[in-house]
Amino acid sequence: MKEFFVYVIKNQKNTLYTGISKDIERRINLHNSGKGAKFTRGRGLWQLTYSEGPFEHGDALRREMEIKRDRALKRRLKSYNG
Repeated sequence: MKEFFVYVIKNQKNTLYTGISKDIERRINLHNSGKGAKFTRGRGLWQLTYSEGPFEHGDALRREMEIKRDRALKRRLKSYNG
């Protein structure tokens, strides 16, 4: 069942975080409340910069790893001000 999304969020210091979730909005709210991933805690407010999906769980995990390794995409996302 295709229900997972890959997302990239960015904070005010231009730091990117990539993850997967069934509900991106809820997940970003968790990151912003300090209850998300350990990496995002205490690093300011996060906002959605990029997303893809829906995927099956395994495909979402593989795509997440591809995005994390894609330097060109990360460079474009860091320069995006939307």
